[in-house]
Amino acid sequence: MSATPQKNRASRRVLAAAAGLVTVGALVAAMPAGAHDRGHGHGGGHGHGHKPRTVDVQLLSFNDLHGNLEPPAGSAGNVSETQPDGTVKAIPAGGVEYLATSLRTARKGNPYSVTAAGGDMVGASPLLSGLFHDEPTIEALNGLDLDVTAVGNHEFDEGATELARLQNGGCHPVEGCYEKGKKFKGADFPYLAANVTKEKTGKPLLKPYTVWKKNGVKIGFIGVTLEGTPDIVTANGVKGLKFHDEVETINKYARELDRKGVKSIVALIHEGGAPASTSYNYDCDSPGAGDGISGPIVDIAKGITPKVDALVTGHTHQAYVCTVPDPSGKPRMVTSASSFGKLYTDTTLTYDRRTKDIVRTSVKSANHVVTRDQPKAPDMTRLIDRWNKLAAPIANKPQGWISADINGRGSTAPEKPLGNVIADAQLEGLAPADKGGAEVAFMNPGGIRADLVHKASGSEGDGVVTYGEAFTVQPFTNMMNVVDLTGAQLVTALQQQVSGPNEASPKILQVSKGLTYTLDLTKSGADRVVADSIKLNGEAIDPARTYRVAMNEFLAGGGDGFPALGEGTNKLVGASDLDLFNAYLAAHSSAAAPLVPPATDRITVVQ
Repeated sequence: MSATPQKNRASRRVLAAAAGLVTVGALVAAMPAGAHDRGHGHGGGHGHGHKPRTVDVQLLSFNDLHGNLEPPAGSAGNVSETQPDGTVKAIPAGGVEYLATSLRTARKGNPYSVTAAGGDMVGASPLLSGLFHDEPTIEALNGLDLDVTAVGNHEFDEGATELARLQNGGCHPVEGCYEKGKKFKGADFPYLAANVTKEKTGKPLLKPYTVWKKNGVKIGFIGVTLEGTPDIVTANGVKGLKFHDEVETINKYARELDRKGVKSIVALIHEGGAPASTSYNYDCDSPGAGDGISGPIVDIAKGITPKVDALVTGHTHQAYVCTVPDPSGKPRMVTSASSFGKLYTDTTLTYDRRTKDIVRTSVKSANHVVTRDQPKAPDMTRLIDRWNKLAAPIANKPQGWISADINGRGSTAPEKPLGNVIADAQLEGLAPADKGGAEVAFMNPGGIRADLVHKASGSEGDGVVTYGEAFTVQPFTNMMNVVDLTGAQLVTALQQQVSGPNEASPKILQVSKGLTYTLDLTKSGADRVVADSIKLNGEAIDPARTYRVAMNEFLAGGGDGFPALGEGTNKLVGASDLDLFNAYLAAHSSAAAPLVPPATDRITVVQ
């Protein structure tokens, strides 16, 4: 998801302080899975000592883990499942202890099994991983036997040098090694970044592709991130890099693999879409009106050469198993497994040893829930315990109290209760004249990475918000900016929520108390923000007047498709978003008087 990345997090981090219901694509093979392996396949396997002509390769995939080693809390840790009677059930899912068990169980009886990921394995991570620059997550992925992943936009949060360290190993340049006598080894799987080149040399930043081989079976994997990565990562994160068109890049390397005799190809793409239903077991190939999938991945899939046999995608945190026609009109599987390790996709690729290609009509795929009622993988429990001990002195410190869940990430509404708390915290911290004189604050929704959950995550007690929980909500440690913007620029910024690059998928800013307006979703484009309804403290916005506006440095740089916010002048740099959030919790809550979830009455939505 697009979210506030951070710049130079290291230099300012405060260290002193299961299978579910099966969704099958339209292409179901006429024979049972694995039948080819038993010698009943086409043209082979009838005599002793002959290899069957076809072999079933199991492709296990997931995406957008974001360093969620422990099960994600609250609504962010649920997946939706549609029941036979049409009702929808929420199933708690995720956590690497369970993901490891799910993957290991799925691999049993599958001699040809490869595990791939669609990017954003790290970045915007909870404290347990984020505090240690995501070394714990890379270590966990090594233990999960991940074979390959594409880079996502969040792999660039701390810049290309840090991404190279995650791949190659070595201790952090500022904070050093975290465990005595232990050097960070790096990822034992390749990170692929086919469409990311160095500006100076034009050469790829990392490997564009890799070839998985077993007993003569060869499958090529090409990995790309979304071309729009620079729009959703701070300038420092993508400095010196160029991001290229996903389709052109994949087609170029598919031709190269084909020339090298690799005919079976899977694309790992950190870009995605939105299915018509949020239930993971929705049949994406339903023929009904309004069914199926929409979003950027549809056009990308339609443009990728038929040489590519399947697409593993991500970025939108949605769950889908769909077929989208390739340029020759043949259906091709496109999958995504939600986020935070809550699902994995199991795809069967039938490999023809004679043609060295995948038999596309036999490709089958399904998403499965990583349920929490299965045994935990002991090696992952040990890993979590080890890092938790290192994090505990900082993570367990109480910051405030809440009376009930305050939903952020888990809220699908344009205005989120936790978004209001964060925007109010930023306004309050930056309103004093010597702190910037802010009159209004804006928070981007993608930067809210979790809910504040009332139930205790450890031994702190229900209702207590720990530093670790606050960090999980605001993990980027972005510095706050206060800038001058005219009323006209403010109105334009609010219209950019639903127009331009954000028209197809609106990004509704969370606003501080005092700012009100109407969002009319029956209209289109910029008109959806009713201009004459925008008021600050009951007064209409004056286009000619200058306002002092607080926001994080990512938004202040025009990030997330808000160029108007990047036009601010007279900038003052304040404290970090996390520091302001924690200060607000401390000032507005106590054990006797916890913070109550705020009303969501700032944006009036007309549907």
